[in-house]
Amino acid sequence: MTSTAKNAARSAKDNSALQALARLGYVVNGILHLIIGVIAIGVAVGSGGEADQSGALQQVASAPGGVFVLWLIVVGFAALGLWQLVNAVLPPPDKDTKRAAHVVKELAKGIVYLALAGTSLTFALGGSSSSAESSKQFSAQVLAAPGGVFLVLLIGVVVLVLGGVYVYRGITKRFTKYIVTPPGTIGRVTIIVGQVGYIAKGIALAIVGVLFGLAALTNDPSKASGLDGALKSLVALPFGVILLIAVGIGLIAYAVYLFFRARYAKF
Repeated sequence: MTSTAKNAARSAKDNSALQALARLGYVVNGILHLIIGVIAIGVAVGSGGEADQSGALQQVASAPGGVFVLWLIVVGFAALGLWQLVNAVLPPPDKDTKRAAHVVKELAKGIVYLALAGTSLTFALGGSSSSAESSKQFSAQVLAAPGGVFLVLLIGVVVLVLGGVYVYRGITKRFTKYIVTPPGTIGRVTIIVGQVGYIAKGIALAIVGVLFGLAALTNDPSKASGLDGALKSLVALPFGVILLIAVGIGLIAYAVYLFFRARYAKF
């Protein structure tokens, strides 16, 4: 990596305007998780709805002034994606993190946020999409390709591991390295909602990974229905309704943490 590229990345990272837009990204991410959590609780008590990003964006689009909010979501996710790509160019924030792992992690985050910006743009322009159907179609196409079963299984394992990472960060409070924890009651609340939120999001991601694994093992792409299918699958389990409500509350807690992170993010 040339010194010129690193200097340009540092300049971008120190840019107050980009930092403000990145904070907006955390806010809009929190809004979507808040809506997903509410939808999940609604599903648990018998209401309908798509408990994923597409379902949340549809809720925003149908609300008064929703188009304006959708454009804010587009800008926020695009800025957050750019922010992660800038971080990928810079050295790891601590000596314990390997350079290659740092680059892969930041690039992956950047791609995810930019993809969310693209999905949000679709809704902002008056269109619609379904994350669940997209997951099924993607799985069907991959499974039909040579070696596709192993690729879908690999995706499931990666997402399952990612879910475990979220749970681990929640239990160990490692997410606090991303923020300047405020003193007093606000700081304690930030840590509590962060722990609950990270664990709940980790559980949700782990279930998504398991469903992708089942899709590969059974050669049935309909099982890989993304976050919406993962959350709704909980209802069929013993005490599943209670578990789904708990995960929904946890996702709301994660949303609150993201609002705090927007304020106290470490840049």
